[in-house]
Amino acid sequence: MSYVKDAPKTSTTIVVRSDSHGRITQTRDPFYSLMRRLFQEDATAERGKEFILMIEERQRNGNPLKTSEWKDIIKELDIGRASFYSMRNKLLGAGLITTRNQEYRLSGQFSKELMDMAKWWWTAVLGDNPENMDK
Repeated sequence: MSYVKDAPKTSTTIVVRSDSHGRITQTRDPFYSLMRRLFQEDATAERGKEFILMIEERQRNGNPLKTSEWKDIIKELDIGRASFYSMRNKLLGAGLITTRNQEYRLSGQFSKELMDMAKWWWTAVLGDNPENMDK
C-alpha cells in the first residue's frame, strides 16, 4: 500500500499571471495569494498559509516545527491526515519548505528556481542584458 506522506515531492504546478493587477505584491494578503496559485481550493490555500506561518514562527523562535508533530498540526489546521500530507508535499515540491533533521523549515529553493527561470527567459529568449531586468 502507498501513503500520501511518501509521495514524490519533486515538483508542483503554480499559476503564473500575466496581468500586472494580479501580482502578489499588489494584494492585501500576499501569503494567501501565493497559496491560491498553488492550491485550487480556498480552504486548502488558507491552511497552506497557516502551516507556512506556523513553520516561520517556530523557526524564528528557535523551536522548529518537528515532523513528528503531525497529529498536533492536523488538529490545529482541522484537516485529515491525507489532506495534510498532500498539502505538505505540494509545499515541499514547490520549494517553499523543506524537511531537515525531521524539522520543517522555510526554504529559499522556490525563490532560486523562479529567479533562474526569469533570468533565462530575459537573457536567452528575449536576448536582453540581465542588468536591465529591474528597469
